[in-house]
Amino acid sequence: MIRSLYTAASGMKTQQMNVDTISNNLANVNTTGFKKERLEFKSLLYETLERAGTDANGKGRPVNLQVGHGVKPVGTVRNYTGGIMQKTANPLDVAITGDGFFVIDDLAGGQVYTKDGSFKIALVEGQQMLITSDGRKVLDVNDEPIMLDSTIDIKKLGINADGTLSYVGSDDEVIQLDERIKIVQFRNVNGLEALGSNLYRTTAASGPAIAEAEDDELVMSQLIQGSLEGSNVQVVEEMVGLIVAQRAYEVSSKAIQASDEMLSQANNLKR
Repeated sequence: MIRSLYTAASGMKTQQMNVDTISNNLANVNTTGFKKERLEFKSLLYETLERAGTDANGKGRPVNLQVGHGVKPVGTVRNYTGGIMQKTANPLDVAITGDGFFVIDDLAGGQVYTKDGSFKIALVEGQQMLITSDGRKVLDVNDEPIMLDSTIDIKKLGINADGTLSYVGSDDEVIQLDERIKIVQFRNVNGLEALGSNLYRTTAASGPAIAEAEDDELVMSQLIQGSLEGSNVQVVEEMVGLIVAQRAYEVSSKAIQASDEMLSQANNLKR
């Protein structure tokens, strides 16, 4: 009987984490570039009370007699499908269609990655530097900050589909700049570690970042200037998942209550 208490408790703990995951998805429904998560479950160890098997005379059990010990969460998997493209008409807003990520300086000499292309401009030593909303440098294909001359009118800045930069001069001539936004992909995108602030970093599971400009075998991503990629969270789906998780939590609590009542009846047998 005690086994059922711990088994049901594992179900309650797991469903609580499931609700936490769904709540995080719903909280980020308007977060630029956010990718929804899904919690994965695995059953816990099974106790074999009697094994299946027959002797030479055909006597024995045709099936195993086993009892499970509940459930555990084993991982959160992100869904990297594209979100809805939202037009902003801001020349510094850039959306990615495809599997690519922007490369961002992590303020400690390393690199982190994001799908959030809501960039800004900072004035540094008389030049214009492309940065993220929280002040991190956007890197180019040479892993250097993207610097623009102070004479360039940002309203006339052009960001092409492959990440190359240009601007329209005073005589309406398109002038190509010697800058290109770095876009990378990963062999196992679900191996990335989320850091918050729309940032990810590599792990041993994700493998190193692969620059699209250096690998012709990759399906190239496309950049869309003047747009942002919205969250891919579907509110209706998350609400349905929330109801299911709540009911599963409730059923597990009922199992604990039933086990407690059965133990109470067993203890009262001598009376």
